Amino acid sequence: MQEMVNIVIVGGGAGGMEIATKLGRKLGKKGKARVTLIDCAESHVWKPLLHEVATGALDIGIDALSYRGHAANHGYHFQQGAMTNIDRDNKQVILAPIMDDSGEELLPARRISYDYLVIAIGSIANDFKIPGVREHCVFLDSTEQAMQIRSMLLNKFMRYASHHQLDEKIKISVVGAGATGVEMSAEMHHAVDQLSGFGYKIDSSLLEITLVEADERILPKVEKREISDSVAKELTAIGVNVLTSTRISEVTPEGLHTTEGQQIPADMVIWSTGVKAPDFLNEIGELESNHINQVMVKKNMQTTRDPHIFAIGDCAACPQEDGSWVPPRGQSARQMALMTADNISLMLEDKSPSHEYVYKDLGSLVNLSKFHTVGNLMSFMGGGVLVEGKIARFVYTSLYRRHLIELHGVFKGTLLMFAKGISRIIHPHLKLH
Repeated sequence: MQEMVNIVIVGGGAGGMEIATKLGRKLGKKGKARVTLIDCAESHVWKPLLHEVATGALDIGIDALSYRGHAANHGYHFQQGAMTNIDRDNKQVILAPIMDDSGEELLPARRISYDYLVIAIGSIANDFKIPGVREHCVFLDSTEQAMQIRSMLLNKFMRYASHHQLDEKIKISVVGAGATGVEMSAEMHHAVDQLSGFGYKIDSSLLEITLVEADERILPKVEKREISDSVAKELTAIGVNVLTSTRISEVTPEGLHTTEGQQIPADMVIWSTGVKAPDFLNEIGELESNHINQVMVKKNMQTTRDPHIFAIGDCAACPQEDGSWVPPRGQSARQMALMTADNISLMLEDKSPSHEYVYKDLGSLVNLSKFHTVGNLMSFMGGGVLVEGKIARFVYTSLYRRHLIELHGVFKGTLLMFAKGISRIIHPHLKLH
């Protein structure tokens, strides 16, 4: 009897979840392969919503998706753990031991065998080796970090709200004015507005947010300058201090220092600038990687040194015809995931993994909480179409709805959308614990 093929996916972000779901339904449920998803966390939260987790606007108790529960329903298996290495000779992924809060070992280090491996561990903020960033900043790369920020923010807000005579403002700096940075800046203002509805004597005048960007404009990766200008205008209107062409030279407990000698006082610094793959990718499996730790892949997403290992999403460096590289975008991760699932299916039939990824920019949308939504759709078609207001907001929320449908199917995905909508009406708009 032929031994079942093992397909292992490391990383349960949007790309990892979609390839695990597709292969689980197509192969796992039919007994054609054993599909295993590995992730450090117990549940999946859509990464574009992490800024809402960080401010308490989104309750992960309602919106997080259990990997184990989803795996059981969709034909794949789940293993919790962090990948530390790849044994290519024996085709095994090596996982670190799992410890409890007191440092006691819950599960020892493990080895998971694979015939085909997909690395989909995403990206983290790039500190550019600037002194003090790792020591004095908080990051928004994972649900755990988002929860840490939420606790810190709400503690600061409520402490100030309980001291009615405090004149000193809460100074928060956000470094990096990409989508995450600008959405986080707006969401914090919204959180303060919501707190006033819980009986706290606090308003946005107590909040001093400074958004810092090294480029000449915010949202530098968005092609249409009209979008950047529109977002900058709205942020300024709600009280965010937007600083462009400002480079950080050091971060201290007191705040930020710029290359021009300026000091920006901050009680809290949220670092959201640049992206890179996690550092350990440079050291595992002797795979080829670039200067930001991304694994080098061919256009069919196979790694350059091992045809049985694929990499997708932000952690992959995929070349394009014009000599550029696929940008680290959620849309490209999703498209790569679905295409890679097809290529692995072809290899199981002893066919060549012939599908090659060609990036098409479907557009960019930025949502400033309740204040404003703006973006560009179908950018690859003559520059695309600029949308804002209610239409842009509808398209923005539709992206999450599509993600739910991809993971659950049309019927269950639609039911979940209604359930989440009802929950947001019934439950408080801000999670305080």
